[in-house]
Amino acid sequence: MLFLVLAIALLGISTSGPLARLSEAPPLAIATWRLGFSLLIVAVPLIWTRGWRQWKGLGAKDLGIAVAAGAFLAVHFWSWIASLGMTTVAASVLLVNLHPVAMIAGSALWLGERPTQRQILGTVIGLSGAVVVAWGDFWGMGTVGCTGTDTVGCTGTDTVGCRGRELLGNMLALLGALTVAFYYLSARKLRAKLDVWPYVTLVYGTCFVVLLGFSTLTGVQLAPQPPRELTIFAAIALGPMLLGHTGFNWALKHVNAPTVSLVMLGEPVGAGIIAFLVPAIAEVPSVRTFVGGAVILSGIVIATLSPRARSS
Repeated sequence: MLFLVLAIALLGISTSGPLARLSEAPPLAIATWRLGFSLLIVAVPLIWTRGWRQWKGLGAKDLGIAVAAGAFLAVHFWSWIASLGMTTVAASVLLVNLHPVAMIAGSALWLGERPTQRQILGTVIGLSGAVVVAWGDFWGMGTVGCTGTDTVGCTGTDTVGCRGRELLGNMLALLGALTVAFYYLSARKLRAKLDVWPYVTLVYGTCFVVLLGFSTLTGVQLAPQPPRELTIFAAIALGPMLLGHTGFNWALKHVNAPTVSLVMLGEPVGAGIIAFLVPAIAEVPSVRTFVGGAVILSGIVIATLSPRARSS
């Protein structure tokens, strides 16, 4: 059951990058609508199971952790979705998945869950694969947005502007990696006290409020949205959020945070394949993507075979 949930969750988050790339809405609008639809979905099992009653047992510290988790998730969504318009799907998804380092360190210091040698080895191998795939984009070898019709500081002859834009996209993806690590560490802490539905509703709700605040402060127009955009937002809520994030949050009660983090490293492989198969994106994976993806998967296999990786 556990491995099935992890596999479905991995498939779910792998659709996030390609779906966000299809949208023409601002990053904050995508993230806000994504959380709004997600809250409507998770509210059904929350009410059905009466899971909201578990909130009564939370102390001020627990509520603070939940609010912080929601805020970290909001920054993660904004920074990562913004990066998708500045660099390639492969590079963005890979860089945002460099969270195992922060996850392992935080898990050991905050949760007292020290990684096994196999987990450390798997992490090193997985991160090495991520470096292989994203290496070229760090040096301006990507071509996202570098066309003669793109006027955002990136024309066909403006290679400096293109490289600067991709570098900013890479840095935003790295910020997304750091904040999602803190988010899942908080989830591991609270999942010992809350079932999955009351937990995700509390955190997703906080995240939604923070995103609404970001949108208001920056003047991003959230509505109205055309039917095409609303369909994309709903698909992101169903796939990456309900199957992906919620699935991983469920798993955090049964495995430690580094294990979930390592499984998430498989997202770039799935996202790259989906981005290639979707005609509207048709982003052909490079040789680096195939080689690095194989290395990442090898690291996941090595780490998840660890006996302690399967323990709660």
